[in-house]
Amino acid sequence: MSWRSGSRAVVLTAYHPSSGAGDAPGGRRSGQYTMNHDHSKKIPDGASFDRSGSQDSLDELSMDDYWKELENIHETRGNNHEERVALVVKEPDEGELEEEWLKEAGLSNLFGESSGDSLESMVFLSTLTRTQKAAVEKRVETVTQTMRKRNKQHQIPDVRDIFRLQNDSKGKVCDGSEPSTVRTSENKNETHDGTKGPNFSLGTDEPKSLLEDMPSSDTDINLEISFAEQAANLKDSSVGKMYKGGGGDTLLPNFRLPKDKTGTTKIGDLAPQDMKKVYSLALIELTALYDILGTEFKQQKAVKIKTKDSGLFGVPLSLLLEQDQKKVPGTKIPLIFQKLIAQIEETTLETEGLLRIPGVATRVKGLCQELEAKFYEGTFNWENVKQHDAASLLKLFIRELPQPLLTVEYLKAFQDVQNLPTRKQQLQALNLLVILLPEANRDTLKVLLEFLQRVIDHRDKNKMTLKNVAMVMAPNLFTFHGFGSKTIEQREFVMAAGTANVMRFMIQYQKLLWTIPKFIVNQVRKQNTESQKKEKKDKAMKKLLKKMAYDREKHEKQEKTPNDTDVPQGVIRVQAPHLSKVSMAIQLTEELKAGDIVARFLSQKSGNVQTLKKEEVFLYEIGGNIGERCLDDDTYMKDLYQLNPNAEWVIKPKQS
Repeated sequence: MSWRSGSRAVVLTAYHPSSGAGDAPGGRRSGQYTMNHDHSKKIPDGASFDRSGSQDSLDELSMDDYWKELENIHETRGNNHEERVALVVKEPDEGELEEEWLKEAGLSNLFGESSGDSLESMVFLSTLTRTQKAAVEKRVETVTQTMRKRNKQHQIPDVRDIFRLQNDSKGKVCDGSEPSTVRTSENKNETHDGTKGPNFSLGTDEPKSLLEDMPSSDTDINLEISFAEQAANLKDSSVGKMYKGGGGDTLLPNFRLPKDKTGTTKIGDLAPQDMKKVYSLALIELTALYDILGTEFKQQKAVKIKTKDSGLFGVPLSLLLEQDQKKVPGTKIPLIFQKLIAQIEETTLETEGLLRIPGVATRVKGLCQELEAKFYEGTFNWENVKQHDAASLLKLFIRELPQPLLTVEYLKAFQDVQNLPTRKQQLQALNLLVILLPEANRDTLKVLLEFLQRVIDHRDKNKMTLKNVAMVMAPNLFTFHGFGSKTIEQREFVMAAGTANVMRFMIQYQKLLWTIPKFIVNQVRKQNTESQKKEKKDKAMKKLLKKMAYDREKHEKQEKTPNDTDVPQGVIRVQAPHLSKVSMAIQLTEELKAGDIVARFLSQKSGNVQTLKKEEVFLYEIGGNIGERCLDDDTYMKDLYQLNPNAEWVIKPKQS
């Protein structure tokens, strides 16, 4: 689907699942698929599939499971004679897409009626890398030109002025040498007022030298330097040459994350206010990466859709969770989704052809209708559900979501991952896309991928390898209600091969995909630090008036009792309000980890306090230059303390 100037709308069809709900029965003959996807045909002349190393071994025979699954899906929909619901995806006017992008990135005040009030964005812009700034400049320039064409009456800033303001002002927020640089020299931890602060490595103005200095391998995923910066500096070098390899399970690179002494940050570890910043930065970073690699990144938008307001199948995820949370407060995954996975696993995951062999269509259709009527009443008899039928119902649930699990906005971007030159860049893009998904979609996707990995773990018995599972599941996630269904045969084959490989990547590297890159976390820290400085300046007078009273009160406390907060250098005070030992001074050492501190507290047992297990409580970094961050057990505390010396340290249960 291509974007054109002028407002257009593409109508995609969604289907009510209450009729013809199941996959068609098994036993398909090769070549039976009819929508120009006869996999017994030769690939069209001139087809070029040398788009990435991850597609090298995908030929027509290896795509057999994909086409059979797609045939099952189309036969299911072909038997559906009930009303189709129109899903309208709007193609925006010129400049409209860029306006929407700037709003999503939290930079709407760079244009329009509020364009003069852009001070709030200056702090944000000051933390951006060179390539991130280029991505923002490109979108602001497009919006500016569009507004001038429309003869808008409000002030339209020159894009060059937006970034020049940061560097020409006396209180420089960047290095001050060039508009697109962030300090990475030996004085990079120097703050605006000339004092020394924590060292935030963003990998911006000298990424080449940083990359050369850092020991790495082809399989190391560098999370300390912006992905787009890495791509920009490796684009024309021999280091960045495409990694070639076969498509078998064992030939996927064993990508790994080098150990970070300040701890790995996973999605869910940060407070909501910081996650909002992470989202904006991830959107800009992904756009910058796609810009550098010459891949078009355009979000799509569903502007009109008629959906069911109750039931199980064909109900929006947010609405489904809303009704589920009335039954099970706090649940983050649809109950029917959880139950279908549990039902499949209850028998055994060793069943040959699991997920590939479809259930009987008529029986699945009946089960679907019965579930709609009885699931929430608790009267549905799960003993009647056969394993292959449950697997078909699970895939049906995914397909019949009113909007795709990977969202209308980002489905095309997920598909376009196949166009990126190297596997490492494909993985980096997927990492950012997962961060951009709404929480409900991301949580449901995570549970699905974990389930698929458990199926693959039994591949010796069920004959479902990583490639087999990816082939079967890709059509269910990527061929949403007509996306790409009108493309020519050659392009269909390329998209099928590509999306199957994207599916393989999501399953194989799922643990990496839920990691927030360190350079983004550091940018959040930098934003928080700069915001705090601005607040301090604004409140300087008020604080000055309170200072004498505060000092007097502090002195009086010190005379009465030793101040609990005054701890010696190299010592932190950890609070644990949920444990029997509620506070403890901890001496920092080179080898002390977060898990060691939690274990020390848990060893202090008391019958008066509820016993908590080690896996139920975590050490949190709170305040300073971060809102709140749950630490992994392997975080080296002395290194983290140096990064955020003003933080408080609290042990508490992790909120689900």
